[in-house]
Amino acid sequence: MFRIGGVNQLAARVPRFHVTVTPLPGAEIELPRWAARHCAVLRLRRGDAVVVFDGAGGEFAAELTLASVESTRARVLSRRALERESPLEITLAQCISSGDRMDLMLQKSTELGISRIVPIASERSVVKLSLDRADRRVAHWRKVVIASCEQCGRNLIPDVAGITDLRTFLSAPAGDALQLLLSPDAEGGLKRFDPPKSVVLLVGPEGGLAPQERRQAEGRGFLPVRFGPRVLRTETAPLAVVAAMQALWGDC
Repeated sequence: MFRIGGVNQLAARVPRFHVTVTPLPGAEIELPRWAARHCAVLRLRRGDAVVVFDGAGGEFAAELTLASVESTRARVLSRRALERESPLEITLAQCISSGDRMDLMLQKSTELGISRIVPIASERSVVKLSLDRADRRVAHWRKVVIASCEQCGRNLIPDVAGITDLRTFLSAPAGDALQLLLSPDAEGGLKRFDPPKSVVLLVGPEGGLAPQERRQAEGRGFLPVRFGPRVLRTETAPLAVVAAMQALWGDC
């Protein structure tokens, strides 16, 4: 908790903004362009408390020095060495889904504490992107993740990798991470594993991975795992499994 203008305010209830400059105590910084609209909705004025973070760790108490429709600025007051990361490092390798499903998955998995997201182009992926469209889509996804960090309080931004094909992804070394392949016909669930320090979770597209893709994944050490008797949609499955992993092995 910190005090601004003689009023105590809980950091968790103060608006948070990601900035692309390094916040230094005493400096006055420009907030993102869209922050002006957000401040207007919340009816924030000069002197009101905000929190800024640059994604490198920690957050900074600040106060607005300008809040207008054209520009929003804040003076950095002090740094708080505060992180809200899970002790379980989770990499989510998600085959690309269509429509807003990917945005929803990215937003909620960030809230659930994943460390890294790898978008996968698989044989059955409905969305097929050109190189230019793929770059724009990844840039959009990174903005979705940043916005989710602003909302949920994370100060370290999960990495969103560039889109890669499944074969290339599987060829990368996994280290000592527990590699799991979500599969509704697997024999067992998460409880059969000893608590790991890191997990790589591979989730297929609508319709699942093609048979040869599944064989390739299993050949690279991915262990099939089921999550109950029901078949979950591609945007629901990773969220349910990540929440369960956090409950079993993480910070829940």
